[in-house]
Amino acid sequence: MGSKGVNKKETVSLHSICAVDLFCGAGGLTHGLEKSGIAVNLGIDIDPACKYPYSANNNASFLLKSVDDVEASELLGAYNGSRLKLLAGCAPCQTFSSYNQKADSSDKRWWLLLQFSRLIRETEPELVTMENVPGLMDQDVFKEFVADLKARGYHVDYQVVNCAEYGLPQQRNRLVLLASQLGSIKLLSPKEFKKKTKTVKEAIGKLPSIEAGAIDSKDPLHQSSSLSKTNYQRILVSTPGGTWRDWPEELVADCHKKKSGKTYRSVYGRMRWNEPAPTITTQFFGFGNGRFGHPEQNRAISLREGAILQSFPKKYKFTAPGEPISKKVLGRLIGNAVPVQLGELIGKSILKHVTEYNLSVCDEV
Repeated sequence: MGSKGVNKKETVSLHSICAVDLFCGAGGLTHGLEKSGIAVNLGIDIDPACKYPYSANNNASFLLKSVDDVEASELLGAYNGSRLKLLAGCAPCQTFSSYNQKADSSDKRWWLLLQFSRLIRETEPELVTMENVPGLMDQDVFKEFVADLKARGYHVDYQVVNCAEYGLPQQRNRLVLLASQLGSIKLLSPKEFKKKTKTVKEAIGKLPSIEAGAIDSKDPLHQSSSLSKTNYQRILVSTPGGTWRDWPEELVADCHKKKSGKTYRSVYGRMRWNEPAPTITTQFFGFGNGRFGHPEQNRAISLREGAILQSFPKKYKFTAPGEPISKKVLGRLIGNAVPVQLGELIGKSILKHVTEYNLSVCDEV
């Protein structure tokens, strides 16, 4: 196994950790790991739209390739002989999401986690991390993933994390797994991470005001979707934290008047300034797709605001200069991303683990 190459009489430098990010997307996890102090040498994704934002904002190389076709030699080459190898990733999670009521084991994405397992077996990284939706935890494919790690000698810890407790300005529950060949490992607690809770107002309250359908002159990503005449009337009568149930009868959609539609209360709402945002999905730029109305301005939140609520830096580049902006494409990249702050939490947890391992080794020498 990979840990046999670590001389326990030597102090392992934190800078000797090198990571590869599978299913890297636009770079949220990579950016957070880099922010924590962990070097990431390679990000891999099958989506060509990820290449520019990943490469423009991070120090890692980008490989456009399906994980099905990735070979161990490509990862080992990226690790470049590093003392400690970290394999990180978030397999596409829509299959296991509570928003997806139709997916089953016939969905090819269901088995991407097993490709993750294959690459762990073939490259033997000392450290592994995975982030996904909580629903994955109940699936046999996840249980098989964990069992395979343990069978190979990894210490495994996983838990569902409310990211808002770690300072993300968003209510987002995620499954986070950490595994190590070095010894027991666990995620930092909110107290150890030392980040204060953050509200929508603290995150996006100072961005320039724009109207529905408008684009900020200094930041093309700070643009909002236009509203139909009916939806404009709806947002005028919407209050922060409210729902369509608060509207006059004539503005309520026909589908919501039906018995089957009365349970869908989490659409057509405004965010509250003094709370974290609701979970940012791939459709966050549309007023009717969730509680994505701006707390004060009569529009849905902009692409930039969604990215900031996902803890991407305000200057994070998602499209090349002069390239047309597709709300659908960027909504997917931003909504599917691992929040940068969660990536930083994972990175700092790994660094603390390695530091404690070094201290225990020094005590034994």
